[in-house]
Amino acid sequence: MGVRVGVYPGTFDPIHNGHTDIIRRATRMLDKLIIGVARNAGKGPLFTLEERTRLVEREAAMLMAGNRTNGCQVEVKSFSNLLMHFVEDQGGQIIIRGLRAVSDFEYEFQMGANNARLSPDIETLFLMAAETTQFISSRFVKEIGLLGGDVSSFVSPQVYTDVLAKLEEKRALQQ
Repeated sequence: MGVRVGVYPGTFDPIHNGHTDIIRRATRMLDKLIIGVARNAGKGPLFTLEERTRLVEREAAMLMAGNRTNGCQVEVKSFSNLLMHFVEDQGGQIIIRGLRAVSDFEYEFQMGANNARLSPDIETLFLMAAETTQFISSRFVKEIGLLGGDVSSFVSPQVYTDVLAKLEEKRALQQ
């Protein structure tokens, strides 16, 4: 059997504890995991693509330093092309997706079906969010933070510092 390569794509704006849980769990099944940070300007990201990539690289490095990646090689790469082309370019056979709720399932089911049509040899693997992270989304982290709420339990301490700084920067620009 060859090397099992998976791709975990997302906007990661910002990366949160739900993302890192999926990353850690995906490494149990793979030899190599590529975390693909998508450009996705349509979502109006808080962080630039380069900033999001750096945040994800730092979080992945912390997981690897803590031996929490099960010997799986983890890489972080940004992309702006079609996901299936990115997965093929990386030699991936599996797309990792996290599911939080039924609403996620409907969207992800459609996306998985379209991806299977585009590249039938690439499988989509859905991992259910852990009970403790089901409610976390990057959108909620940003919204709660923008309104002055405490998001420290949703993200790592390092990302929390970056989120606070970015929100302060955004508030300053709005004044």
